[in-house]
Amino acid sequence: MSRRVVITGLGVCAPNGVGLHDFTEALHQGKTGIRFQSKLQALDFGCQIAGEPLIKDNILSNYFTPLQLRGLNASGIIYGVIAGKDAWSDAGLFPNSSKVPYWDCGVIFGSGTLGVDKFREAVYQVDNKDVRRLGSTAVIQTMASGVSAYLGGMLGCGNQVTTNSSACTTGTESILIAYERIASGRAEVMLSGSCSDSGPYVWGGFDAMRILPWDFNNNPGKASRPMSATATGFVPGSGAGALVLESLESAQKRGAKIYAEVLGGEINSGGQVGEGSMTAPNSEAVQRCIKKAVKNSGIESYQIDAINGHLTATSKDALEVTNWSEALGLSGNQFPYINSFKGTIGHCLSAAGSIECVGSILQLEEGVVFGNVNCEDVHPEIVKIIDEGKIPQKTIPYRPKIIAKASFGFGDVNACVIFRAYNN
Repeated sequence: MSRRVVITGLGVCAPNGVGLHDFTEALHQGKTGIRFQSKLQALDFGCQIAGEPLIKDNILSNYFTPLQLRGLNASGIIYGVIAGKDAWSDAGLFPNSSKVPYWDCGVIFGSGTLGVDKFREAVYQVDNKDVRRLGSTAVIQTMASGVSAYLGGMLGCGNQVTTNSSACTTGTESILIAYERIASGRAEVMLSGSCSDSGPYVWGGFDAMRILPWDFNNNPGKASRPMSATATGFVPGSGAGALVLESLESAQKRGAKIYAEVLGGEINSGGQVGEGSMTAPNSEAVQRCIKKAVKNSGIESYQIDAINGHLTATSKDALEVTNWSEALGLSGNQFPYINSFKGTIGHCLSAAGSIECVGSILQLEEGVVFGNVNCEDVHPEIVKIIDEGKIPQKTIPYRPKIIAKASFGFGDVNACVIFRAYNN
């Protein structure tokens, strides 16, 4: 028998806002976190802009001990710990101070590339025969599961503590893995989320692929243009999002604030066959993922009030909207509101899904649909499918009850999760 699963904590470390309050205000106002990066200019990148959280050094002591900070050079871990510990605190939970693990609490926190700068540092020190200066934290900062290991230890969790990795689908996938663990009765509380490193060693490969915008270096705020006719590629970003998922019984017993309920979802792959490839989605798989997410959640398509799409500001945006329309059997004015947060934060890669899930749930909390920044010229192929009024340019007052969030990633992988405003 499947148990009901709710969300009781949120945390975020995003390019346009570090902390839940600043991130919420930024989404309301359409504030961008995409900025010119002099380090990319110095390295002769074509795209010299990116979305990167602005972390003040003096706040790190709120999240790390002096010993943990010594030699710490992994931006993704820093972002993940900030978002994760904030979400834990937001849920009214505390780090474990006893000698017994929290057996019913776990961590599913994903990453893509992790500790790239630390790994680069390690390569130089090894090549220079200076291996003893690497320090004792080089391994944990560069292993894929470093972020979940940090968080699991900081919080004292004794249930499953692991890291998932599925390209841009990672964050949304982590939430569904945590959901399934709680729904099946194997855990009571799970911290889920994802993070992504920042910097040229992460973003360089995408610049080499020529899929980033090269003509907005002097106007960063206008560069990321999801669903726009003048979109020229995605802007790379970084950061972390975190959510505390909990069984309804546990949340009620604690008297915890409940942001939303996770109704269900679906994870699948297009197998890189047909029109699918390493970098292109198989539309049949995308539509199947959405359809099964709706079915698994026990709702009908017409009950979805809003969609937060993957929508990266590339030529595939119109195809994604087509897939949503086909999967839901809705078009024109019957189609839900749809938005993308990438206009202000860029594409945060493995952190995208978790940051955007936090933003999606904030719409339930705030009673709004956040606007689509830089989408004043909606792509004509999209307007053929849905009414332009369903793509709000600015934040609008509206109280959605059910929101669908999907992420699609390299490797032809897909994930879709359905959130509902909590009611007894």
